[in-house]
Amino acid sequence: MKIYHFSKDCGNAIVNYDSFHSSYTKILKTVEPTNIGFIYIEAGGEVGLHEAPVPQLFIVTQGEGWVYGKERKKLLVKQGDGVYWKEGQEHASGSDTGLTALVIQSIQIDLPV
Repeated sequence: MKIYHFSKDCGNAIVNYDSFHSSYTKILKTVEPTNIGFIYIEAGGEVGLHEAPVPQLFIVTQGEGWVYGKERKKLLVKQGDGVYWKEGQEHASGSDTGLTALVIQSIQIDLPV
């Protein structure tokens, strides 16, 4: 599991097109067919331990919570954080207060280093 940060602070200023006070944070580039959706975990909710069927990127867009792998050590995540799981990697996610995450699943996900 690897945690990325996609918050506004990680973005690059947009200076083209007479732009100002704006920034862009690239998430990824896809080559293969890709599933993109939202997951909503209510307060006290959890998505139980399971294997990723394909590489997955889980980006918290609202709220905060936690993720863990097979070792069951919880890592806190908040808005702007992204978690990447490789195919077959066991993981779970949950929240005490509720969270919304954008989930991207694809055979090939090219993320920044």
